Amino acid sequence: MKHTSETPSLAAEAYSVVRDRIVRGELVLGQSISRRKLAAELGMSFLPVSEALLRLEVEGLIESRPRAGTRVRIPTSEDVRGHFIVREALEMQAASLFAQTASRSERAELRKLAARVDALAVQVDRTLFYAALHHKLHRRIAECARCPMLSDAIEKTHVLASIWLGLLRQPSPGDPTRRHQDLLDILSKGEPKAAAEAMREHVAVGMDRTLEVLKPYFKMRKDTGRTYFRSEKKQKLQGIGSASGSSEVRYQNV
Repeated sequence: MKHTSETPSLAAEAYSVVRDRIVRGELVLGQSISRRKLAAELGMSFLPVSEALLRLEVEGLIESRPRAGTRVRIPTSEDVRGHFIVREALEMQAASLFAQTASRSERAELRKLAARVDALAVQVDRTLFYAALHHKLHRRIAECARCPMLSDAIEKTHVLASIWLGLLRQPSPGDPTRRHQDLLDILSKGEPKAAAEAMREHVAVGMDRTLEVLKPYFKMRKDTGRTYFRSEKKQKLQGIGSASGSSEVRYQNV
């Protein structure tokens, strides 16, 4: 009985550990995950680790195949487009509600936060900090919309967005310097239709740039689509992990 009661909490712990490592970029797209090593590292049996990985697989963060093992999921271009279609619908609604319900102090708070996000967007090697602050900005817009279910749904979409954002490395010279401040300026005017349209355009730009930066990974998925390896040596021979160091990958303000 004691083992049964402890399993859910152990599974939750394993889930949190692996999820955090993926979001922080410690486990990169395409990297294999050894259940045996993870269980040994966490001092757990296979059962809670397997439950945690199954949950992550349902959420689209990892993928498993018989006789191939488990790896951090490499998205397809269709995955990315589908993600942004859902995100656009959710965030347009949040922007519209924000325009109607956000208080003056909340609008001021988010304009300041948008300025911080834009300032970080032009700094090299601040990817994780930028991703966290960018996530916070969009989360706060949703929270100020006064609809908890909508806020929860947006929070879930930003997990994948944060992972993909972590792949972006260097500022792009063509990026607008006030991209998020301009968005908040429109949202703060209190016009729901204009706010929704501004958010639609904002998310659309993010989708285009994400598709561009993930091109090396789409190729990696095509090359290793049917087979992936537990061995780090074989991963390197197949190019797993090399895309993150590609000179083609650039940090862009999404």
